[in-house]
Amino acid sequence: QVQLVESGGGLVQAGGSLRLSCAASGRTFSSSTMGWFRQPPGKAREFVAAIRWSGSNTDYADSVKGRFTISTDNAKNTVYLQMNSLKPEDTAVYYCARRSSSYYSRLSVNYDYWGQGTQVTVSS
Repeated sequence: QVQLVESGGGLVQAGGSLRLSCAASGRTFSSSTMGWFRQPPGKAREFVAAIRWSGSNTDYADSVKGRFTISTDNAKNTVYLQMNSLKPEDTAVYYCARRSSSYYSRLSVNYDYWGQGTQVTVSS
């Protein structure tokens, strides 16, 4: 069993920054992949970023590339999402998720464990 707990969400003005954290506990595997997804109000959940637990190789949605950075701290079993130059359209509930494969995916169905989500609101 794997538990994922997100934190770091909040209210920020456009142009500001936030760092989300996802603390993982239970069975974690070096060969797994961690992903961040988000669900804007009234919309479907969408892919944001993914990284291999080892920290090598990352993937980003075009909408966040150059503004968001995903990283891992294996010693702390934590995944981060640094979000800079935030826009009102980044407003969403952000979820971290784990995929039991070293091949990352942009499809939420391919992730087997999910956190409870953290709200990010960007005001204009």
